[in-house]
Amino acid sequence: MTTESKPARPAGTPAPSPATAAPGTTGPSLTARQEARRDRILRATTRLAARGGFEAVQMREVAEDAGVALGTLYRYFPSKIHLLVAVMHDQLDQLQATLRKRPPTGADPAERVAGTLLRAFRAMQRDPHLAEAMVRALTFADRSVSAEVDTVSRLTTTIVLDAMGLTGPPTPEQLSAVRVIEHTWHSALITWLSGRASIAQVKIDLATACRLIGPAAPATR
Repeated sequence: MTTESKPARPAGTPAPSPATAAPGTTGPSLTARQEARRDRILRATTRLAARGGFEAVQMREVAEDAGVALGTLYRYFPSKIHLLVAVMHDQLDQLQATLRKRPPTGADPAERVAGTLLRAFRAMQRDPHLAEAMVRALTFADRSVSAEVDTVSRLTTTIVLDAMGLTGPPTPEQLSAVRVIEHTWHSALITWLSGRASIAQVKIDLATACRLIGPAAPATR
């Protein structure tokens, strides 16, 4: 894959700043009206990505679909990468809410984490164009999107730790295992989306990585 150039910001549109920007998961608190506008933007981005993947998400089309001015869109999200990383965070938020209503089952933490990731993977299978767009955005993200990518990573870690069902704080070894699991998850998505790995292989790889957690949660320290 080759890197994508960012679309030019419309002339006269100020560059986002911490005081004015409302990126996907960072920045100042939003008013109810701003939050509603942001949600419309993310829904429009999700629709476009679900129809045509990464290439279908163009800033002008997102603005038109969301019913906002192009300059307003750039004040919320400086690029399509920022947009799609925010969509990924939104999708993970929904997954976390679902998992808290219906926690994963399993005899031990490794089984529960594997079941959680497979549940997320099945959701990706239902929307492969959207999955491709989000994964490409994470792959192309540079330092300008590091804060947003970090929030996605932290949320992913939280979901995995919740699935483990620990009775105390995670050990350094467990946190290291979680990082390996997250890397495996991201790599598995890339190889599946590119047609280089079957669904069966993805399941095997995830189960193998999850076994790094160990058979049982530790006692409270």
